[in-house]
Order: sequence, then structure tokens, then C-alpha cells
Amino acid sequence: MSEDAAVAFLQRAVRTPSVTGDELASARAVAAELKSIGADEVHLEEVEPGRPIVWSVTRGQGGGRSLLLSGHLDTVRTEGWSERWAGTEREDPFGAALVDGAVWGRGAGDLKAGIATALGALRRLQETPLAGDVVTAWVCDEESGEPGIGRSIGMRAVVERIESGTIPCADFAIYVEPTSLKVYTAQIGFLIAEIEIEGRSAYFGRPEEGSDALRAGHAVLGALYALADELATRPAHTLVGGPKLLVTELRSGGYIAVPGACHISLIRSLVPGESLDDAAAEIKAAVERTGATASLRFPAGRDHPLGGLPSETDPDEPGVKGLLAALGERGSIGGAPFWAEMSFLNTVGVPCVYWAPGDIANCHTSEEHVRVDEFVDAVSTLSKFIAGHCGAGTEQGGVT
Repeated sequence: MSEDAAVAFLQRAVRTPSVTGDELASARAVAAELKSIGADEVHLEEVEPGRPIVWSVTRGQGGGRSLLLSGHLDTVRTEGWSERWAGTEREDPFGAALVDGAVWGRGAGDLKAGIATALGALRRLQETPLAGDVVTAWVCDEESGEPGIGRSIGMRAVVERIESGTIPCADFAIYVEPTSLKVYTAQIGFLIAEIEIEGRSAYFGRPEEGSDALRAGHAVLGALYALADELATRPAHTLVGGPKLLVTELRSGGYIAVPGACHISLIRSLVPGESLDDAAAEIKAAVERTGATASLRFPAGRDHPLGGLPSETDPDEPGVKGLLAALGERGSIGGAPFWAEMSFLNTVGVPCVYWAPGDIANCHTSEEHVRVDEFVDAVSTLSKFIAGHCGAGTEQGGVT
């Protein structure tokens, strides 16, 4: 049965570790599955040594709308997982244990269930003639959290290939981040700021000879918190809420001495319509008003040098309406409280949404799992959507 094959592939995918920086084995498994379900073209390319993308084209007979299915191959790390589940069938974070009607493991929700949904739907449609093309693109380097990773090198490479015509440009895209089967048409943007405050250390008995960086940092914190409070008064976006600023780290101190340096980290979320350049300028102005001797840097550039762009797709876009129709009464629109890579695709003119099984609330945790019934439902729903969007017609189960 196609359902059994889809669940089996999901378990194989989870059992293939792909922590960011080590995605090649997962890419090979995805490429092999695409070939087995009859994709006309399957390409595995290393965009940096050991850092892959996989893309494919399943050609239609002509005249229909095209679709891009995309997502990231990599997962976050597994610290704390084995300790949380020691002595149980869930102890191995890459075991893909089937417990209480769910597949458990790192990446089960974020987002190997999404990849398996896409490939499961294509397997179900293997014998169904489609009018439009179905393109897939699976990328490395989406997750972040450590220096040198999370730069979206995989999606950058995909976008370059779309712009050059190497990868066909699609009429609509689904990026398979977990949404519990809601259709997310908007996402937040973000920037991370690292603030270094310079002082001068001095012996505690002669503090007047120093310049207390921690005291200056206290003033900077006050200015940042004031900015956060002001942001909370600004209009909220209907789907993703209001802009936010969160200080995430304060580090300073001296060895029985005046602290000579202070470090502050923060993350600023943006709503669609806000500018990353303006957000960075506001942070810089807040720091400068304190008079502190400080330098700022923004180390998390994605599709903008300062960070990741906020983005939204028109809910009246035909692809959105078709996906909602395929969902039936369960269909609803939401907004992503996270940043992923839809904005890359929107920027090059491919309307994109997030949609897939899995609950973002348990991702990146030792509770990560995806319910099998939701996953199987997703495969069926996506098959119906593809048939309708790409032009198979109602006799094949399509949506018109």
C-alpha cells in the first residue's frame, strides 16, 4: 500500500542522521526515493564540499500549472534526547520509534515528515497523468545556532538555479515546514544583534582608574528594553502578531576588578512590511543614546545581509485557494511564528506557503514526533491538491 510505503520512507528518513553540516547521506536517500517514484530528472549537487542540494523535475504533459515542493534536509542536534528517554524504545534519537501512533525522532517533524509527505504524494500520483510539471528542491543549511552554519547556502543555490533557468520556475511553492496542516501564508523576519561594549578594567581598590563596561551595559539594556516596550505598541500583523525584541544574553565581569567589557545579544522579529535596515538603525540609535562605547554586528544574514526577510503570500493566490479546497472543512490560514526560507522564493516571484504535518511546538526538543494519522492525511491531501493544481482533473481525484 502507498500509505505503508510513505510511513516506511519517513522512518528511513529519520533513521538517516542529517544534523546541519552532515546532510549528504540524507540527500542520497531522498535522491534514491525520487528516482524510485519515477521523477524524470534527479540531481544531487554539492554546493560546498559535503553540503548538498537535491532537485528533481517530474514533467507534465503540458498546459497545466507547475508546482515546487521544497524544504530542508538538515536537523538540529540531539543533546538531551537520549537522557530524556533512557531505557525506553525512544532512547535513540534516530531510531524512528513508532509509539502511541506517532513516529519519534530528531527531524520527524522538522521536517522529514514534510519531505516524506511530498514524496509519498508523488508516489501515489505515479500513474496519474498531470498537465503541469512538479519540481522538488531539498536543501542543506537551513537550521542555525552555531558559528558557520545556518547561512541558507542550499536555498541560495536553488534560487540561483531558478534565476538562471536551470531549475524550472514554478507557479506556486509549498515549503514543507510543520504547520499541523494549517496553511501558513506569512512569516516573521528576524535579525540578531551582537553588541560589544568597551570599558577599561581596573583593580577593585582603585575603581576610579577604570571604566565600568557592565555599568554601561546596564544603560544599554535599559534602552533596549524601552525599545522593546515601544515595539509592543505598534500595530500587529493579522497572522504573525506584532514586532518583538528579546535580549537573549548578557555577559560581563572582572576578576575582583572593574569589568572591562560587556557583551549583549538580542533577536528582533519583524512583521511583513517592516524593513530590516530600519530595525537595525533603531537598535543602533538606542545604543548610541546611552553614550556607551559600543560596536554592533549582525551575524545572521540570510536573504538579507542583516538577517531573514519577513514575507507573505496573498491568501487569494490560486495555489493557496486550491490547497484550502483540498483540505476541505479542515482548511485554515495561519502565520509562521518562525523564519524559514519562503521569503527566498517569494522574492524571485514564486508564491510560497508553509504546509506539512507536525507540530512546531515539539520540534527542536526531545519530544519531537509526528502523528501517523496526520501524516497519512497529509499525503492524501497533497496528492489531491497536486492533481488539481497541475491539471489532472476531477476524474483522477483533482480539485477544480
